[in-house]
Amino acid sequence: MSKLAGRPFFKMNGLGNEIILLDLRDTPCAVSSAEARAIHRAPGLAYDQLMVLHDARTPGTDAFVRILNNDGSESGACGNGTRCVAWLLMRADARDMIQVETVRGLLECRREGALSFTVDMGEPLLGARDIPLRDDIADTRRVALDFDVPALTHPAVANMGNPHAIFFVDDIAAHDLAAHGPRLEHHAMFPARANISLARVAARDHIELKVWERGVGLTQACGSAACAAVVCAARLGLTQRAVRVTLPGGDLLIDWRESDGHVLMTGPVELEFEGVFAPDLFQGAA
Repeated sequence: MSKLAGRPFFKMNGLGNEIILLDLRDTPCAVSSAEARAIHRAPGLAYDQLMVLHDARTPGTDAFVRILNNDGSESGACGNGTRCVAWLLMRADARDMIQVETVRGLLECRREGALSFTVDMGEPLLGARDIPLRDDIADTRRVALDFDVPALTHPAVANMGNPHAIFFVDDIAAHDLAAHGPRLEHHAMFPARANISLARVAARDHIELKVWERGVGLTQACGSAACAAVVCAARLGLTQRAVRVTLPGGDLLIDWRESDGHVLMTGPVELEFEGVFAPDLFQGAA
């Protein structure tokens, strides 16, 4: 029987980005890829990211957070999920700030209201090897792709814990992201695959965004994609550095801070329900 059987969990969302929180601190448990996929298949438990809390590795941090996509692959960052983690860690006491660690590094989270939080997502990585890209391209503000849709051949690229390709278009609805997203995610230019976003600049302080998320698919919201979109737009001179990003699930406030280059993301979270994993959920999962 899986050691996850009988474990409590929280089903949450950040702007409709479906999140499950699993607190495994003070236990030797870990979640396998097969177990992550089994949770996603369970009725009512479909998620975009599974945020798994483990004991802190770095002194002064509150937890090490492992992030799993619903296909069982690992992610380096999930801004919407990190806000949910902040809610869980802050609800037990009166603190207004916590710090967690992911494979991306340390993330500081600050409470803005009862269900609103700001996450310091750190500095974007903008070099071709850091994103990573197949080719050693000097200027990552625009990258030429061999693709059969003319409007989707020159994305701006950045890494915000995950690789992101941002296509700035005049009309998001004119492009079938459900069809093009999987092909672009696996494009040879992206050896680690990539999150694919369609972005429309509505104003100097407003971007509309739709995201095909690596290892997930179409999503209501993606915090790291919103951060990447603002960074890419500002680098191209299309927007200022503080921008409201409208996703299908709602708005995020993104600020690419000039003082240190860190990207701050502010938005809400919602607790949908709490539950316990049933033992038969993991039958057949390694």
